[in-house]
Amino acid sequence: MEKSIESLTMSRIYRRLVPLLFVLLIINYLDRVNIGFAALRMNQDLGFSASVFGLGAGIFFIGYALFEVPSNIMLHRFGARLWISRIMVTWGLVSAGLAFVHTQTSFYVLRFLLGVAEAGFIPGVVAYLAYWFPVRYRSRANAGVIMATAIASAIGSPVSGLVMHALDGAHGFAGWRWMLLLEAAPAVVLGLFVLVWLTDRPEAAKWLPAEQRRWLVAELAGEASKLTKTASLPFLKIAMMPRVWCLSALFVCFLTAFYGVLLWLPQIVKHMGSLSDVEVGFVTALPFCCAAVSMYLVARHSDKVGERRLHIAVCMTIGGLALLACAFVSPPAIALVLLCVAASGIWGCLAVFWTLTGEFLTGAAVAIGIALINTVGQFGGLFGPWIVGVIKDLTGNFSVALIVLAIAAFLAAVIAFLMPDRAPEVQGNNALRADPTH
Repeated sequence: MEKSIESLTMSRIYRRLVPLLFVLLIINYLDRVNIGFAALRMNQDLGFSASVFGLGAGIFFIGYALFEVPSNIMLHRFGARLWISRIMVTWGLVSAGLAFVHTQTSFYVLRFLLGVAEAGFIPGVVAYLAYWFPVRYRSRANAGVIMATAIASAIGSPVSGLVMHALDGAHGFAGWRWMLLLEAAPAVVLGLFVLVWLTDRPEAAKWLPAEQRRWLVAELAGEASKLTKTASLPFLKIAMMPRVWCLSALFVCFLTAFYGVLLWLPQIVKHMGSLSDVEVGFVTALPFCCAAVSMYLVARHSDKVGERRLHIAVCMTIGGLALLACAFVSPPAIALVLLCVAASGIWGCLAVFWTLTGEFLTGAAVAIGIALINTVGQFGGLFGPWIVGVIKDLTGNFSVALIVLAIAAFLAAVIAFLMPDRAPEVQGNNALRADPTH
């Protein structure tokens, strides 16, 4: 009977929360990375060099990093429902403003403000899932939501290409401007819908039958009781945890490779041959389709065997090898296959990584710890796109840049491999139950 309650409860929660959060992350990543597709025409229209675009693409992460921790503290204080809604409405408005940039300065300012507006969204969603899903379900829940980052690019690439082509010149507006404007609108609409649909905590979930609600509250309380010594840790204590800095270093390397590929992929594909913008959109979707499948399979296997670190290390090694090989391959078909493998490796471990961040903290400390890790990691988001642009300007191609991104992937793999299975701070306090998911 107990197992039946567990199964029914988790299935109901998954259906209620994951599909909406999945859609929200699709919208989030469309608004975050569609600038990479806009660059196919925007750079020429506005006279931006590769370095200027790379810095503008990366400067987003400075604003994101500066306001990440305050945003997640506010999420815990005001509740996920209200704060996620606030984030979405403001980022939608700022993203729409990018459609009206005309100068290098306005491009930098709005990309910075977009980072400020979005700060805390993804770690906030991850922290929110930790409020609802016991640890043994968390990697699959994270994957069910975070695989949207790959799906967004798979969907967004052809859609962005079609919109840019179909509306180019309409009412005197360039196609890339229409694309940025139209893809910003869903964030505002869905941001308002979040206020109606999300519930902050299981205790207030009237859509759960009373018996299932009691089971979930008791289950999560039992897990939290094992982590009581971390629930009320002050900010400085969390910031001094070796585990936090280990995961932060891993995430810097990960995001260097991740965003170096993500924001430049349309131009990398364009560089491979004489494709139209619409064709680039459809071709660019292929690596992200592979990434989405990989993320689901890796997260499922990670939960099944209860292992996290080696899954990350293997995935990042595969991604790094594929990027390295791509730097020395000239036939476009082979290069595309290698990009699909690289995306599968790099994206494959993302949900597993976020599961690691929530396995040694609880309560408000979860939101703060995840925010700290994500804040430091954003330096990789700044460095990856910027260094690709600088190298492209210096060399005229992407080969050396791909080697640099491969090195970042290898470093992430090494850190994951050398990292202990559990946080020493948690082991010393017997903070985690003896559970195969740890």
